[in-house]
Amino acid sequence: MTGGMETWRVGVLFSRTGLMSVTETEHFLGTALAIGEINRAGGVLGREIEVVAYDPASDAQAYRRLADRLLTEDGISVIFGCSNSAQRKAVLPAIERRNGLLWYPSLYEGFEYSPNIIYTGASPNQNSFPLADYLIRTCGPRLFLVGSDYVYPRESNRIMRDLVESYGGEVVGEIYVPMDAAADVLDRVLGDIGKARPDAVFSTVVGKTAQNFYRRYRDAGFDPARIPIASLTMAEGELREIGPELCAGHITAATYFGSLDREANHRYVAQFRQAYGYDRPISMWSAGAYAQVRIFAEALAQTGSLDTQRLVDAVHGLALDAPEGSIQIDPETNHTWLTPRIGRVRADGAFDIVWQAKAPVKPDPYLAVSPLGGRWIAADEIQP
Repeated sequence: MTGGMETWRVGVLFSRTGLMSVTETEHFLGTALAIGEINRAGGVLGREIEVVAYDPASDAQAYRRLADRLLTEDGISVIFGCSNSAQRKAVLPAIERRNGLLWYPSLYEGFEYSPNIIYTGASPNQNSFPLADYLIRTCGPRLFLVGSDYVYPRESNRIMRDLVESYGGEVVGEIYVPMDAAADVLDRVLGDIGKARPDAVFSTVVGKTAQNFYRRYRDAGFDPARIPIASLTMAEGELREIGPELCAGHITAATYFGSLDREANHRYVAQFRQAYGYDRPISMWSAGAYAQVRIFAEALAQTGSLDTQRLVDAVHGLALDAPEGSIQIDPETNHTWLTPRIGRVRADGAFDIVWQAKAPVKPDPYLAVSPLGGRWIAADEIQP
């Protein structure tokens, strides 16, 4: 499929309601910001980007239905969307069957490749690997794992268990809760954590349940400075919903934090605030969604076509100075070179960056490179 004569028509599928509304609204805002900037600057090859957007309300089956609608009734081939693995896997059959192209901005558990997806979020080697090393070295060897009950938490916890054990640590508990877990369920988990006495908790609980879990963690008397929750997903927007003062000391591994001190991020932060005001938090969810639209636009300028294969071929040769740092799409995997970082929550809801890689790291979604000697060793995977 190609765009119409006057505009480039693309689809946007992010939820602004439901259990995932906080993070997915940020995805939506980052996407809208990039498209607005591109259009105000004259579009791509003189044609504006036109958006057809739907709200799947955090429901994976709605994602499946709306993706099919975009690809058929709406005549669209390029979709920016999905925030978690259940959603991505729900739309994948439609995307591949119709030869569309999904731009997926979230970190995920790895072990997937599709020629019809550009994965711009972190792979496990870009967040779980350095996080496991950091937790063992700075917090202690005993970790408790808790997650929502779907594919991303179970696979991420499997990876974390292997990493912790390879670093000489021990997993002292592992529990899964429903996506919409009630307060009494979370309280039982907290009771189990108290009995296990871990050095840190690795949480892959997501959405509003994650927010409730963090609140109840403090209510149960746990001190994040002494026994932090470590996450791959807890970012500035959800911290604001929880109450930042309750979260100081918790840890997140991500490739972007709003407090990142680099010129491209200063520009992005200024543009985001001008568009949405100072009250909107700035996090990896909006920044990643923004960056993938910008690199898509560069590929589109080269191809002059929304044809899936031509766009994929073009994007493989591009690099972008994104808010988080230099990014490029790896031609072997369709995943993205990114710079891993670890942040610790401050009382104001921002992050102190306590560790970061020296350069972008090659994505390794199939974990072909393993940690050696109890440390994360990936020198040959560092971009020169």
